[in-house]
Amino acid sequence: MTTYESDIKTIRRSAEESYLLFADLNNIAKIKDKIPTDKVKSLEFDTDSCSLAVDPVGKITFVIENREPFNTIKFGTKESPVPFNLWIQFKSLSENDTRMKLTIKAELPMMIKTMFGNKIQDFLNSLAEMMSTALNNYNL
Repeated sequence: MTTYESDIKTIRRSAEESYLLFADLNNIAKIKDKIPTDKVKSLEFDTDSCSLAVDPVGKITFVIENREPFNTIKFGTKESPVPFNLWIQFKSLSENDTRMKLTIKAELPMMIKTMFGNKIQDFLNSLAEMMSTALNNYNL
């Protein structure tokens, strides 16, 4: 099992607000205009799933498998070049100071790990940056 962790991002709002935005993926509609279209294509979502195309990875469909209120949202993949799990973790430091980290765990063959490991890490950091920017700029 290979684990990738994003950089830790600072969110200028409570862990509860941050969590609630992503616990129901329909809320993506509220921040969709903040997502860079050059990085994310064909974005579709409902309450429990989100599909997107990201270059050079391709189409990925995430499905929420578990919600731990105000702390963690765990996703599995339904459609992905390589099956993996994704966690969004929120840690509240104060009322308007939350830290967010994304984690991916995947069983990767050595060849894929060698060829795409850096791209997976870059994707994860880009996703964390997009999410934190959206959270920091979104008006509830």
